[in-house]
Amino acid sequence: MPGPGKKRRTGCPIAFGLDTFGDRWTLLIIRDILLRDCKTYGDFLEAGEGIATNILADRLKQLEQFGIITKSRDPKNRRRYLYRLTEKGLDLTPVLLEMVRWSFKYDPDTIEGRAFVKRIERDRDGIAGELRARLAGN
Repeated sequence: MPGPGKKRRTGCPIAFGLDTFGDRWTLLIIRDILLRDCKTYGDFLEAGEGIATNILADRLKQLEQFGIITKSRDPKNRRRYLYRLTEKGLDLTPVLLEMVRWSFKYDPDTIEGRAFVKRIERDRDGIAGELRARLAGN
């Protein structure tokens, strides 16, 4: 991924998005913050995807460099960091919700529940607002 301020080959918006958040681990980290309330390095390791520690550290650093997450000391445990989505990261909420909806439609093995997907179809903006409000309270 080219870092912030690095020259890209094209001005294509899809290429920019893929350069920013387009690999499996990056999107899963964003998902874990947004939908699974993960906040710490340990939370991400325990999320069940099997991410290697070096990959996790690299992706967290990249997400911070791109301004998608922030990192701050945990006031309850100063040795630990808390990761939160920035406004830029929160703006990915509709993208992830649409990926859930699309995957439910085409992946017969998806684990997401029908009720949640139907709710996305009915009120994606409402769900996005609820997620933003919950994360703002963290």
